Formats: sequence, C-alpha cells, structure tokens
Amino acid sequence: MPRHHLLIFAGLLALGLVGPFVLYPVFLMKVMCFALFACAFNLLLGYGGLLSFGHAAYFGSASYVSAYAAKAWGLTPELAILLGTATAAVLGLVFGALAIRRQGIYFAMVTLAFAQMVFFFSVQAPFTGGEDGIQSVPRGHLFGLIDLGPDRSLYFLVLAITFLGLLLIYRIIHSPFGQVLKAIRDNEPRSISLGYRANQYKLAVFVLSATLAGLAGATKALVFQLASLTDVYWTMSGEVVLMTLLGGMGTVFGPIVGAAVVVAMQNYLATFGAWVTIIQGVIFVVSVLLFREGIIGVLGRWLKKPL
Repeated sequence: MPRHHLLIFAGLLALGLVGPFVLYPVFLMKVMCFALFACAFNLLLGYGGLLSFGHAAYFGSASYVSAYAAKAWGLTPELAILLGTATAAVLGLVFGALAIRRQGIYFAMVTLAFAQMVFFFSVQAPFTGGEDGIQSVPRGHLFGLIDLGPDRSLYFLVLAITFLGLLLIYRIIHSPFGQVLKAIRDNEPRSISLGYRANQYKLAVFVLSATLAGLAGATKALVFQLASLTDVYWTMSGEVVLMTLLGGMGTVFGPIVGAAVVVAMQNYLATFGAWVTIIQGVIFVVSVLLFREGIIGVLGRWLKKPL
C-alpha cells in the first residue's frame, strides 16, 4: 500500500473514532453506510466498467431481510446483518448471471428491470409491510453481550463494518483479480484474446459489488430501525450513481467523499423541501462540467498521486 494511501486510511479511522463526540452519531452512521454502498458500486462501475441502474435491489433487499430477521425471528444483530448480506449475494449471483449477457445501455436497462421487480415484490410481499415498511427494528445485543441500543454503541460497530469493507474493496482493486478487471474494462476483446474469461470476471465483480451493497443496506436497517420502499426504489440506484460520479469514478476514496457530500446536502438542506433535489441537480451538473474526474479525481491529478 502506498504511503499516502496508508495515511488517508489512518486519517479516516482517526476521524471515525473522534466523530461521534463532535457530530450527531446517526448522521455519521448514515454517511458510513452510504459510503460503503458507493464504494461497492464503484467497484462495479469504476473498475469493472459495468453501469448498473439497479443496485438498490441489493441494498434494499438486504435491508428488508435484516430488519425482518431481527424483529420477527429475534436474531442477534450480527446474524441479521449476515443474513441480509447473504440474500444480496444470492440476488447478485442470479441477476448478474443474466445481466452480463448484455453490454452497454442494454446491461444497464436489464439491471434496472430486475431492480423494479424487487421493488414491486417489496410492495406486495406480506412480510415487508408494504408502504409502511418494517418499523421499530430492535438493535439487540451484539454477540448477546453488547447493547446496541445507545447510538454510540452501534456507531462503533458501523465504523468497524465500514472500515473493514473499505479495506476489502481496496484489496480487491489492487489484487491480480483487480488488474484483470481493469484490463477487461479498458479492452475486453484483447483480454479475451489473452485467455481471460471475461464473463466470469464480470460475474464475480457483480456478485462482490452486490454483496457489499447488501452489507451496507443491512447495516442501515439497524441504524434507523427501519426498512422501507425507499431502499429499493429506483431513485436509490440513481443516488449511488451520483455519489460515485461526484466523488470520482475509478478512484479509491472518491465515493466516500461523494457519499458524504450528498448525505450532508440531504440533511442540512432539508429545510428547502423539494428544492433539495434541484440543488443536488445543479451541483451535479456543475461538478460534471468543472470536475469531470470527480472531486477526488481532480485532487489526485493536482497532487499527481492516484487517490
């Protein structure tokens, strides 16, 4: 790991440890969940070159399963999160196996269609609570010992999950598997001619991305003690695309910054009501015109170091 990357990770960990004593813990937990979600999506788009318009399916399905397992079955929080994450992994495997048969805009439309199927299932399924969602989800006790009811107790669990998830994504990107992914993204016919099975690599990164997105969704369900249709709606897929492009597609730390900016706007500009969406749109347009590589992409170019 390059020294500047090591320093950034150390800085993020230090900020994470100090954060709940300075800012509202629930706000920071929301930022971390969406940062993990955006980094998972960036793994697919930035390094796999696959644009999915349906990542809300994995985020939301994991949220529902985790919430239901914790509330109806009384599972401990770690088991509820694992079950939600496993559900997202299975969905990613099934949907990915079908979606990778197409390329470009057709791939994006297929993923959107699958996500809408999950949304309509969530509306009709009896266990999801319909438009009310699953409310009052118990946070429970971690390993049956640590009470996660207080925000700060849960905060450090979310910090650990997010940080370990980011380290895993970093390892994937900088592994031989990650290098082959980049080669397929840049020139798929050439990679195939060299003997790499492109579809298998695409499916693998699709499942990894869906699994990590599910981990973020399952964790978010415990943070807000709620799983709702918002988590599986198409706008959630649009938000994660916005976060990734705003921070810097194909950068390690860009999606984290993009998620922090978008979540901060949603929280601190909430008094503007429906104007928040318009403000987000203006910021996105300006960013695309002035910072085509994203905030971190431009910063990395100025510093002449990959971020």
